[in-house]
Amino acid sequence: MEELVTQITSYLRGMWRYRWWGMALAWIVGVVAGLVIYQMPDKYESSARVYVDTQSVLRPLMAGLAVQPNIDQQITMLSRTLISRPNVEKLINMADLDLGVNTTEEREALITRLSRDLRIGSSDRNNLFMLSYADTRPERAQRVVQSLLSLFVESGLGGKRQDADAARRFIEEQIQTYEQKLTEAENRVKEFRLRNMGVLGDGAQDYISQIGAMTAQLQQAQLEQREAMNGRDALQRQLVGEEPVLLPQAPSQSAVSVPEIDGRIDVLRRSLDELLLRYTDKHPDVTGTRRLIEELEAQKRTQVEAMQAAGGSQFGALDANPYFQQMKLALAQAESRVASLNARVAEFQSRLDQLRERARLVPEVEAELAQLNRDYAVHKTNYDALVARRESANIAVEMNTQTGVADFRVIDPPTLATKPSAPNRLLLIPVAGLAGLIAGFALTFLISQLRPAVVDPRGLREVTGLPVLGTVSMLTTPERRSARRRGLLAFGAGLFAYVGMVAAAVVALQLIQG
Repeated sequence: MEELVTQITSYLRGMWRYRWWGMALAWIVGVVAGLVIYQMPDKYESSARVYVDTQSVLRPLMAGLAVQPNIDQQITMLSRTLISRPNVEKLINMADLDLGVNTTEEREALITRLSRDLRIGSSDRNNLFMLSYADTRPERAQRVVQSLLSLFVESGLGGKRQDADAARRFIEEQIQTYEQKLTEAENRVKEFRLRNMGVLGDGAQDYISQIGAMTAQLQQAQLEQREAMNGRDALQRQLVGEEPVLLPQAPSQSAVSVPEIDGRIDVLRRSLDELLLRYTDKHPDVTGTRRLIEELEAQKRTQVEAMQAAGGSQFGALDANPYFQQMKLALAQAESRVASLNARVAEFQSRLDQLRERARLVPEVEAELAQLNRDYAVHKTNYDALVARRESANIAVEMNTQTGVADFRVIDPPTLATKPSAPNRLLLIPVAGLAGLIAGFALTFLISQLRPAVVDPRGLREVTGLPVLGTVSMLTTPERRSARRRGLLAFGAGLFAYVGMVAAAVVALQLIQG
């Protein structure tokens, strides 16, 4: 600590030797700065306060139906981006600031100056904005602030309407796009269902259940087929020992009776009549029965022709004893039932094979159908959401048209300044005086460092590196003391005069400004 005090004392002693240089520079800087401050042109500031009311009674009532944008955030963003080059150029035209501008350089300088001097202050709590501008002419400052206020209101309303129109156009384009996609998805689903109608079925019963039911019907038909075949074989074995009796007569070919074939034909015709009561002509049982009747009639014609060729133009009609005829009739009925059951078993087997073949295709078809339905559902969801948003946007636009985006209320209109707001000479003059003192102090310190002098034994020892054995002090005579006293008084008077000059300048400016 002692070394620090000693070093500071050494610096001050060195600076004291050049105190008059510092005093001179302080006077020069103070006077020049005072003159410059006095010559600075006066600026008159015009300001206006506007309140943006973003609260509306209609907005809470329309919550959920109309789009509710963040008006506070939009107004805040507008206040921060209002001073842009396009807006400044528009402001110049509105305030007639370009009347004296003749060159491009002057216009660019005017735009730069306006962008720098325009001020928009805001309070985040109550949406209260302060618009201000300072100019050398008070009426021009007022005109600029009035134009800036109009531009602020117009930018808020126009920008919101442009955003709403752009959003509506975008939504309309997206709706048209998704409407086309939705139509294409519907057509793909419809075509797929038509193409795979046989595999998809009616949805009342799945293929597993259908296959189980068809298998049960097939097994029941096969059981009845085996029973009918066993009955037929038993009748055939009973007829092995019996012989028909021929009775000579000469009937025509159409009247010739073949009991075995005629009995089977008669049974099949009665069965056909019963089938037609329950089924259509295209039913497999009906077509199979008719085919069997045609085959039996052809077989009868073949036998009659063979008998005519063997016995001449007359032959005996086949006849038998009553028991034999009953056996023949029962055999014919058994043959007819076996043929009917064969057709039924074949039809059930064909249906079962078809069901099994379709069942193998069901997973692939259902997976493809599920994918098509997912695509359709996605497009349908997006389309419905876009339509709902379009209606919400339309309601919001109508609501903004009726109530406005926000209510701009001018609290304080642009004022016409009667007193200059800048420069603040009462503050600048003392600052200039202090700057002169600091400049003088800095000059003495700089000279003392450029032209150092030894003022005490310690400094001499540090400079030479040799031990100092002693010092010889200067004798103080009355003349020297008197000269030193006069020097101190002169320096003090100069410093006091400097401070008094600064104070007098401040008082004079205060009196001039009223």
